[in-house]
Formats: sequence, structure tokens, C-alpha cells
Amino acid sequence: MIILRNLLTYSAIIFVILSNSGVGIAQELISLEKPAKKGDRPEVSFPAPVSNPEKGETQIVQTEENSPAVATEATPAPEEVNPSANPLIFPTEPDEVNIETVYPVTLNQAIEVALNNNKELQAARLQLERTQSQLDEALAALWPTLDAEFNFIQQDSATSRLSREVQIQQFGQSNIETDDTRIDGGLNLRYDIYTGGQRGATIRRTRRQLEVNRLEVERIAEQTRFDATSNYYDLQNADATVAIVQAAVEDATQSLRDAQLLEQAGLGTRFDVLQAEVDLANENQRLTRAIAQQRTARRQLAETLSIAQRIELTAADEINTAGSWPLSLEESIVQAYQNRAELEQFLIQREIGEQNREIALAGIRPTIGVQASYDVADDLQENVTIEDGYTLGVNARWVFFDGGAAKAQAEQANRDIDIAEVNFANQRNEIRLQVESAYFEYIANQENIGTTDTAVTTAEERLRLARLRFQAGVGTQTDVINAQRALSEARGNFLQAIIGYNQALNQLQRSVSNLPDNGLFEQR
Repeated sequence: MIILRNLLTYSAIIFVILSNSGVGIAQELISLEKPAKKGDRPEVSFPAPVSNPEKGETQIVQTEENSPAVATEATPAPEEVNPSANPLIFPTEPDEVNIETVYPVTLNQAIEVALNNNKELQAARLQLERTQSQLDEALAALWPTLDAEFNFIQQDSATSRLSREVQIQQFGQSNIETDDTRIDGGLNLRYDIYTGGQRGATIRRTRRQLEVNRLEVERIAEQTRFDATSNYYDLQNADATVAIVQAAVEDATQSLRDAQLLEQAGLGTRFDVLQAEVDLANENQRLTRAIAQQRTARRQLAETLSIAQRIELTAADEINTAGSWPLSLEESIVQAYQNRAELEQFLIQREIGEQNREIALAGIRPTIGVQASYDVADDLQENVTIEDGYTLGVNARWVFFDGGAAKAQAEQANRDIDIAEVNFANQRNEIRLQVESAYFEYIANQENIGTTDTAVTTAEERLRLARLRFQAGVGTQTDVINAQRALSEARGNFLQAIIGYNQALNQLQRSVSNLPDNGLFEQR
């Protein structure tokens, strides 16, 4: 009886081996109890996906088109990804938003496109130019104003004609002219000698506002770089998740095939087959959700980069750790306090409040101005020479009482100063929290990379043994399914560790800002 049972077992094993092209399984059967060496496991890689947007198909394959060797960091992004130069154009037909072309881009290319196309950054640059014009307007008050005036007058009014008729009747004069033709003109010069401090305060306020807008451009550029990098990592995460789930689908398919073969050989049960079918259906559902998240991640990157309507981007870079952080936590916090544009903005807002207070108080201070004018006149119908003249004057004005309006405005400016100080303290605390949170995440994911890598190795070996035991009739289908899920989870954890590491590093760079040269930069 024992001999018959062993004969059936070996027959089933040979049947499974032949149905699976035998060689690989046979080699594994020879070393059934021999654990795999860590160095023998191929590295887990998550290549960029290639999509067919028209058919809604997504395949994870490494091709020349999306290979990082082709899309190098030095290669600029294709011009076709840029949107129309007219910002007011919007699609009106479905075909105009249909995805036609898919371009793989590297991280540096994505940052470059984002800094060129991001609408918020463009608006900030335009606002900076507008403030520069406001400063030019304020500086114009340092100069006197000079204007010229010229008048040519010819009149023959009804009143003049009526007066002529009266004089003819009363005095018998008939040579009275009723029309009048004359010209006159002049130059006027005005200058405010003293404005109570209003002019100087306005210039200083506008200069500080210009600096605020410069810092705003820097802040938005930093945020744009951060958003583009974060969205790029999210897309890499989505791509790799699709690859992981596809691998899980393949594992589930293999398990179903093994269960069916064992059932046909009389060594398996219908229950094992049904359980494998359910597991495969669940993995296919996960794959459908993963593909949907992948497409959403692509559109999110497209929105951040503000690319053309009919273009879609894929990640060309392989998933690797993005680098390392050279500073300690304490050094990072201090560096962030020194570099962050937001803190400097609040300090400048405080100075702007001081200038607004000066402008308000100038309303109840004396003002002194001078003016000079020169004019000429000529009556073209009279036999007289051209006459000229001039006027010189000094005017002073002092508002002694305005109902308290100026002091109320000054008090508003004082409150603006207090608000800027409170906002500075609040922003300082937020920056420290941002640095600490990013640093802790960075350290945790740095440690998790090695741990999860080992877990992937162990999970792969566990699945290999579980599948071989099941094929040999000494294991269960449940063991195989549990091993598959453990491997899928381990691969996901390994992916999350790398993506989390890169995201934390990106957050650290954003929180500290302006590294490595402590100046405004637009591309890493």
C-alpha cells in the first residue's frame, strides 16, 4: 500500500514537472530543502510602464524608449510637452483632450518643465514685474513735475454782438469789432519739498514689497520643485505597484495551474482549485485598482507640470534611492531658519507695517511745496507785442485735526506689525516640525530599506518552498496562497521604503530650502 502511494506521488510530480517544462522545477526539487542564497536573488526592479492610452492597456516592460540610458539627465524635455503660449485657449471638442502621445521623462526633466510652465510661478513672476513698476512710480515723486500749456482762442459770441449793437445805438460807433483771436501758453513747475515723511516711507515700503515678491517667486519655485518631485515619486510608486500586483497575478495564475494539475492527477481537491481561483480574482481586482491609481498619478504629474492637453508623461527613471542627507537634525533646523523665504517674508512684512505707520502719521504733519510758472500771451487782432510773465510761490499745508483718522490708521499699522511677528513665530514652529517630521521619516525609511530587502528574499524563498511542497503533495494550497500574499506584501513594503525614503529626502530639501548653495535655485 505504501509502495502504491509513493508511486502515485512520484507520478504526479513527474506530470507537474512535464507540464511546467520540467527543467526549472526539477532543479528545484533536487534542492528542495536547500535555502536560496541572498546573492542569488535578482534585485527587485520596477521598470517604467508603457501604455496604450487608446486601448486602455498598460504593460510593465523595459524598452529603449523609456530606458534611463536614453532619457538622460542632460537631455531637455521635448518641446511638444509644453502647452500653447496663449493661456486663454481651452479645448472645446473631445478630440482636443484625447491622449495622443506618451513621453517618458526623467525627474530633472519634470522639474525643468514644471519651472517653465507652472502657472502659479508665472503669476508670481508677473507680480514681481508689476511691483517693480510700482517702485518706479514711487521714485518719480523725488522729481519735480513740469507741464506745458498752450491755448488758441477765437470767439465771436452773441454777447459781444449784442454789446456792439447797444454801443452803436447809444454812441453811434460802427467800427466796433466783436470777434476776438488770441493765443497764450506757459510752463508750470511744481515740487514738494517736504511731505511729512510720506514720500520716503512710500518708497521704502515699495522696495520692501518688491523684496517680498522676490521671496515669493523663490518660495513658489521651491514649492513647484517639491511638488514636481513628489508627483514624480508618486508616479514611480504607482508604476511599481502595478508591476508588483502583476507579479502577484502571475503567481496566483501559477498556483491555480498547479492546483488544476494536481486535481487532474488525483492528488488535489476541487476546494484547492476554487480557492486558487478566488485568489486570482482578488489579485486581478487589485491590478485594476492599481492601474487606475497609475493613470491618476500620471494626470496629477501632468497638472503640476501644466503640459499640453494631448500629452501624457511616464517616469523614465528607475526607482533608486535619490541620495543622502548630509546634516544632523539640529543642523537641519538651524539651516532651515536661515534659508526659508517664508520667515524672511514675515520680517519684511513687519518693516512694511512700520512704513505704513509713517505714511499714516504724515497726514497730520505739515507739507511744504514750491511752484513756478512762466506764461506768454498775444492778441492777434490788436497791434500789440507779445507779453510774458512769471509766477513764483511757496505753499504750506498743515492738517491740525482730522478727527483721529491718521492716528487710527497708524494704530492699524501697529497691529499689522504685531500680526507679522506672531506669524513669524508660528511659521518658525511649523518649519521646525516640518524638518523634524521629514528627518524622522528619512531615518526610518533608511533603516527599512535593508529590513524590507531581507524580507523580500525570505518571502521569495518561502513561496518557492510552499509551491514545491504543494506540488509534491506534502503542502496545502493555503500555504501557497499565504506565501504569495506575504511576498506581495514584502515587495510592497520594499517599494514603500524606497519611495518613502525619497519622499522624505525631498521633504527635507524643501523644509531646509536652497541647499546646497543657500541661494535661489530652480533645478536639482
